[in-house]
Amino acid sequence: MGSATSELPAQRTPLGDAAETGLKIVVVGGFGVGKTTLVRSVSEIRPLNTEEVMTQAGQGVDETAGVERKTTTTVAFDFGRISLNQRMVLYLFGAPGQERFWFLWDRLFSGTLGAIVLVDTRRMEDSWYAIDRLEHHKTPFVVAVNRFDDDERPHSLDEIRQALALGEHVPMVDCDARVRSSGKEVLITLVDHLYAMALAQEGTS
Repeated sequence: MGSATSELPAQRTPLGDAAETGLKIVVVGGFGVGKTTLVRSVSEIRPLNTEEVMTQAGQGVDETAGVERKTTTTVAFDFGRISLNQRMVLYLFGAPGQERFWFLWDRLFSGTLGAIVLVDTRRMEDSWYAIDRLEHHKTPFVVAVNRFDDDERPHSLDEIRQALALGEHVPMVDCDARVRSSGKEVLITLVDHLYAMALAQEGTS
């Protein structure tokens, strides 16, 4: 991505006394799509991350086409926290993107209320596994298209929906994972989606 910096809050916010609802959210997607960046940009606390410097051990194993400038990689998960309002807190877990760490995903999905699939249109096929696993676990999700500065042919959301074979019931939004306000809009889209699904379920019960 470009050289823009994340819109980080000037001061990390302590968890408010009125907080009563904590929701576990998982951010998934392909290698180098911006999951760590998204968690870092929105988190109120100093994010926990397990990034390590990429070494020769990953050569021939990790698919780095399109992300050749990436020098570190998540080897377990990222963790952050954001309060959407005085009562609702989201706990964010960013999953590692490389195939050799996918075995961790099923454990991260345990207790997850919803998920964000982060998509890089230059490597769209990297999103298929994440969508497949979420559908397998029946975990609601939204798709956020992380727009990169060097994307020479930006696809529309309708084109991306067709390429990923997603139904109209799955919300899709554009985002810039570096920008806090953009990341927060993605989270709000997910929470609104979960709320709408809960209301629909109540209406049929």
